[in-house]
Amino acid sequence: MSNAAETAEKIATLQRWIEECRPHRMVFFGGAGVSTESGIPDFRSPDGLYAQKYKLPPEQIISGGFFHRDPQTFFEYYCDKMIALEAKPNRAHLRLAQLEAEGTLSAVVTQNIDGLHQAAGSKNVLELHGSVHRNFCMKCGEFFDVHQMLAARGEDGVPRCSCGGIIKPDVVLYDETLDENVLMGSVTAITNADLMVIAGTSLAVYPAAGLINYFRGNHLVIVNLSPTPADHQADLCISAKVGTALA
Repeated sequence: MSNAAETAEKIATLQRWIEECRPHRMVFFGGAGVSTESGIPDFRSPDGLYAQKYKLPPEQIISGGFFHRDPQTFFEYYCDKMIALEAKPNRAHLRLAQLEAEGTLSAVVTQNIDGLHQAAGSKNVLELHGSVHRNFCMKCGEFFDVHQMLAARGEDGVPRCSCGGIIKPDVVLYDETLDENVLMGSVTAITNADLMVIAGTSLAVYPAAGLINYFRGNHLVIVNLSPTPADHQADLCISAKVGTALA
């Protein structure tokens, strides 16, 4: 059997499992690879952010400690590389929103911060790493959407509130902890699922990647263009783009 035929057969199996899944018993866990078809680069692929050359490695720049030490360099990188307001939901986002509307999908657990799942129509989205669309003043707590945050940037590129406080994106930076409520909601959704589809993630970032260990359902599916450390745990591994496998 050719690789294309084998992949097509695996995708057909995934579609059958989705159709057979009990109402509200499917959960989707996605990473940066879900949004690459929308033109947003991932992190660890050959063309990803980590493969690009900067004076400092991205994981250092987008860390909590670096944000507090050098907000000017942080926002220069963050606004240039982490915000993609022109991006639109792709066929993976749209299919997941459809599955939720049909009563099959209970939750989307995402490592992405781009808000494309909500833009596609998904309602129950658990954002493990926050969202670029939410920003708060560190001094007074005032809320700013992403457009307001960008407009509040001064000559040094750092956005500031009218009170003088720096506006911080509501994203989980390296060396920061995940939101406990989002984490527990993700654990609950995964624990109760019959079918879990993991897609577009290398499963290399913890504690998010450890959520797979809470799954006790019937079918675990991994959709990723490259192997992951959890492939041996999966009932089905599909090497394909997320949109291809879902749509």
